[in-house]
Amino acid sequence: MNTNTTLVNETEDLPGDFAIWIFILSEMLVFGVMFIVYAFTRANQVEVFNASQLTLSRGLGTLNTIILITSSYFVVRAVSAIKSGNAKRSSNWMMGTILLGGMFVAVKLWEFNQKFSMGITLETNDFYMFYLTLTFFLLMHVLMGMIILGCIVYKLRKGDYTPQEHFGVETGASFWHMVDLLWIVLFPLIYIIR
Repeated sequence: MNTNTTLVNETEDLPGDFAIWIFILSEMLVFGVMFIVYAFTRANQVEVFNASQLTLSRGLGTLNTIILITSSYFVVRAVSAIKSGNAKRSSNWMMGTILLGGMFVAVKLWEFNQKFSMGITLETNDFYMFYLTLTFFLLMHVLMGMIILGCIVYKLRKGDYTPQEHFGVETGASFWHMVDLLWIVLFPLIYIIR
């Protein structure tokens, strides 16, 4: 039996490179700790957190949620396309994902600009410290994901991925899904739960 075939068969349950899963788990742990610290701090400053939360735009948060969920759908379509041998379609879906990532970044930067123009900083209060830190950290992950997906698009267009060899596409998709999942937890935690 071919060693490559054995490797593919043994890793079918885990899409992409195993190393990305170590990275994803470590990032989830970091965010998880930050979410727990946020919850404990919030429990001791409910009035401050509730009042500060009212200054956030749930509409923009909802828009960014829709953007990221849609982008994850695009990534799923990209993986499906390369598995069926259509690198061009996979590349197009990935480009759509990158475009949506750019929209997320634009909305988040606009939100940050609004807060900074109101004089809000990390030092304003604990809520804003968490809001700015967590959302900025997630924003950096979106940007990193866009770079990763851009590299995948480049390789797709060169013909480096095939239905048999598409680990890179799945690896990038796994990272992007992590970013989406983190936002799905972060959005209600920061914008909605009172």
